[in-house]
Formats: sequence, C-alpha cells, structure tokens
Amino acid sequence: MNIVKATEKYEAWLAGHIRLIEQDLQLKHQQMRSAVFPFFRATYYRWAQIWAEACEPAARAPRVLAVGDLHVENFGTWRDIEGRLIWGINDFDEAWYLPYTNDLVRLAASAQVSGLGCDPQAATRAILDGYREALEAGGRPFALAEHHTALRSIAVARLHDPGRYWEKLHALPPVHSPVPAGASKALARMMPERGLEFSVAHRVAGLGSLGRERYVALAEWKGGSVAREAKALAPSACVWAERGKGNASILYEEIVNAAVRCRDPFVRLQKRWIVRRLAPDCSRIELSALPQERDELRLLHGMGWETANVHLGIAKPAILLKDLAKRPPKWLFQCARAMEKVVQEDHEAFARASQTEAG
Repeated sequence: MNIVKATEKYEAWLAGHIRLIEQDLQLKHQQMRSAVFPFFRATYYRWAQIWAEACEPAARAPRVLAVGDLHVENFGTWRDIEGRLIWGINDFDEAWYLPYTNDLVRLAASAQVSGLGCDPQAATRAILDGYREALEAGGRPFALAEHHTALRSIAVARLHDPGRYWEKLHALPPVHSPVPAGASKALARMMPERGLEFSVAHRVAGLGSLGRERYVALAEWKGGSVAREAKALAPSACVWAERGKGNASILYEEIVNAAVRCRDPFVRLQKRWIVRRLAPDCSRIELSALPQERDELRLLHGMGWETANVHLGIAKPAILLKDLAKRPPKWLFQCARAMEKVVQEDHEAFARASQTEAG
C-alpha cells in the first residue's frame, strides 16, 4: 500500500471514530507536502504501518506502554501541583503497547529529518545514553528549578513575552456552531472555578492531530486571562495499522498515570476529550522557538532520559537494559537512517501525487 492509499484509508478509518474538519484536514495535507519534517510529524499512521518491517531486528524487543508518535517537537513544559516548571513529553495521543525500540527509533529519526545541526551519530548516542542512564537510575522527572540549569535555559527562552501568547489566543476565530456537549462540559469542569463564563474559539494546531475538533475556552479570572483546550481523541493509529486487532482503548491517561512523572494537574481525559490548560509556560516547544545558542546533544540526552521515564511506567529496567546490551553498537543510528530514507521517499511520492491531482 503506497502513502496516498494509506492516507485515504487511515482518514476514512479515523472519520469512523471522530468528526474531522475538512478545512483543517486540507491544511494538514498542505503541510505534509511542504517539507519532510512536517510530513514526518503528520503521518504517524504510516510509521505504525511500516516501521517494524523496515527495522525488523529492532522491532523484536520487549514491549512497553509507548508514546508511539515520539519526535523532537513532542516535548514541552507545564506546572505541576506545586507550581514547579516541569519539562517532558507532552502528547500521548498515539500511546500503545509497542516494542520500546519504536520510540527510540522514531525520536532518533526525527532528529535527523528536523534539521538539528548536530552530527547524526552523536545524536543517536546522546539519546541512547540518556535512555540507558535513566533506566539505571530508575528514572527521574525534569523539575526545572534547582536542577537541569542548561535545559531550563533552553526551555524558558520562549517565555519572555507572554503578552504575545495571549494576544494570539484572543485572536482565535470564535465558534459560531454549537460546541459538542462533551467538550463544553469538559472545558467548564477544568476552569479555575465553577460557573465561570467563557467564550469558545477554534484552534488550529499540531500536525498529527490536525483535522480533529479542537476547542479553546477563554475567560478573564482575577485580573488575567485563563484558557483551557479540549481536543477530540481517537484510538491510536496502531489499531488501524494492526487492522483493528485487539480493543480500541484510548491509553492517554493510563500512560500518563504510570510514567515516572510530575503530572500536570490540568491534563484530564474526559470521555473522548483530552483537556489541558493553555498558558505561555504550559505548551509544546517548537524547534523554531529554541535559542540559536543551544546544546543540542544535551537536549537529546534529556529526551532519551524522558523516554525512559515513560517506559518505566510498566517495564522492568533490568529487562530493557538486558535487551539494549545485546544490540550492536550502531543499531539505533542505522534504524533511524533506514526510516529517514523511507520517510523521504514517502514524502516525495505524496508531493508528486498532489501535483498530479492539481494538474
């Protein structure tokens, strides 16, 4: 099955679970054509379909409750229950039981296609070193206070102008059609107090989830703005890739609750909606928002460590360390390169097909 047919079949399957917004889906396709990294981020369904065959030796590994759609822009910051700034993985839409190697290969491949300036082999070593060290330590969350000063400087570089952040949110187009009852109730429950009046806007964000319903509730509360977002969730694309085998559970809360993690108290799964607080310090970090002067290898080391934090939710570190020890020295680099090639070919095929249709 080629990438065009896979996209058609996946989107038809997804439409059987949630309502898709056609205008946003067309924007997603446009972004997929624009460059290989947006294509990579937008097509986890394709990765789930082909990666195990392309990386067959690596795919024979112990299974964990995995992120699935892991990449270098699936990290961000939030405030924990103590108000501390925490850094880590911030999107678990595609969580599923997978070989632990899936997340490592996808993270390493994303580093190669994203335009990071560090040497690819050094990048994969940094990811693996961080992952292995976290397993040996039993994991540890990233609280950006007295620890992780270098990572803190990278993470907070984008926080200097919160005014612009709120301006962008308040400029979102209002929703004129009725908001689904489940989303409206979920947003109201997560406001700082019951009965708070709020307006609802439509937000276009992300790439993998672009096309899904996404609503933002905005309110004024005690002298400032507050915002909550409700995004429609569907079963992981792994369910589609496995041709519907097994149940179709949404594992978002399960993976967050199990991980070695300082939880965001404002992230909650409410039936088929994932609700979160939006704020300048509670958001995904894009590579374009990072400072020009940054230690990319240290950042990737942290990403590898955080990946282990998640896997340690259900996996025994000794089992994962034993499997890692058996693998050849350059296995991750070679798998990431193989997947980079496959992704490049799929991107070119998708772009060519779109041009043919336009012609």
